[in-house]
Amino acid sequence: MAATESFNVVMPQLGETVTEGTITRWFKKVGDQVVEDEPLFEVSTDKVDSEVPAASGGYLAEILVEEGETVDVGARLAVIGVAPGSGNGAAPAPEPAEAPVAAVPPPVAPPEVVPAPEPVGPAPEASGNPSRKVLSPLVRRLLADNNLDADEIEGTGIDGRVTRNDVMAHLDKGGARAGAPKPAAAPTRTAVAPAVVPAPRAGADEVIPFTNIRKRTAEHMVRSQATSAHVLIGMEVDFDGVDRVRLAEKDAFKAEEGFSLTYLPFVSRAVVDAIRDFPHVNASVGDNALIVHRAVHLGIAVDINFEGLIVPVVHDADGKRMRSIAREISDLAGRARSKKLNADEISGSTFTITNPGGYGTFFTAAVINQPQVAILSTDGVRKRPVVVQLPDGSDAIAIHPVGTLALTFDHRAFDGAYASAFLARCRDIIETRDWSQEL
Repeated sequence: MAATESFNVVMPQLGETVTEGTITRWFKKVGDQVVEDEPLFEVSTDKVDSEVPAASGGYLAEILVEEGETVDVGARLAVIGVAPGSGNGAAPAPEPAEAPVAAVPPPVAPPEVVPAPEPVGPAPEASGNPSRKVLSPLVRRLLADNNLDADEIEGTGIDGRVTRNDVMAHLDKGGARAGAPKPAAAPTRTAVAPAVVPAPRAGADEVIPFTNIRKRTAEHMVRSQATSAHVLIGMEVDFDGVDRVRLAEKDAFKAEEGFSLTYLPFVSRAVVDAIRDFPHVNASVGDNALIVHRAVHLGIAVDINFEGLIVPVVHDADGKRMRSIAREISDLAGRARSKKLNADEISGSTFTITNPGGYGTFFTAAVINQPQVAILSTDGVRKRPVVVQLPDGSDAIAIHPVGTLALTFDHRAFDGAYASAFLARCRDIIETRDWSQEL
């Protein structure tokens, strides 16, 4: 009888600097039939949450990494058997040591034998096993935020590497860095929930563990507040000119594009054009220097079912007209909510827009998306009485749609005058441009 062929499923590398991932969900259980290209499992990294399709068909013979576990890129996650079993129908035992590594989905397919990835940036000093020096960016950040030494944490990753779960377990036990002053209470994590949460008692407060995306959003927000000198300014904007075009074209636009024409594409195009005059808002802070980015890669913050945020990117937005920007925003937002984005589509943003205005917000103080220096919030547009000038030079009261643009900026990068001038330029473009030419 011929040997049953089987394939290893390995942790894909979802981004150039990603070195580990957390299995958040298996869509199949052992023994289930697997169809090529159908979603097999969901993985979360410090870059993206993605559904990973099966690289080959067969049946799921073995699951080696359970939900909630974090492993390195290239680690074996499961085994897919190609030929069905015989006799009582049981699946034949896989032969992991000799099984070829199946190709994994884009963006990067790890080879059969994956060496420990090189650390990104300077690695913490370690006196023990050299492999302990190789730490993912997320692990290094957790160690630094909690004043920990990797040598004092037992690593369970490949070659004894310290993983995120190892750091979390160490913190749960009240671990602290050797020689560091002992706090009065056990050290706390940086926006990370306990690994194990007891079930709530009847009548007691409900304890809801953070989801993986909620943890990562929280970690990013806390780090941003600790990094940048946040300052908030805002301006009212008259959207009457925009609304005249939007309402006149909305039916034809939806018929052609398949989605509604909102205010967001108009604001996005105005921001991109205003950045040409005020390029320092499209920048990041380096070592005593402002790094100004010449290309505008526009990030759009997207809510994921009220569980967290993800920021897909319209790359090279400065070279696109409004209709093209609107099309990409709609596509990226839809695939973000269905977890169909790849790492490249959420990487490299240079300026971010968050859009809570659909809920009728008045003024939002958004947190800067690191390492950027500014983020714009587009708040609710509603009809208000405004003063307008008539052709004869006299004033009158009219009812116009008015909204607020709120800019949070990093005071290290530039001062309030520069930020205010940029916001005023955005307002002027929105109010005076002939938007019919854009459509």
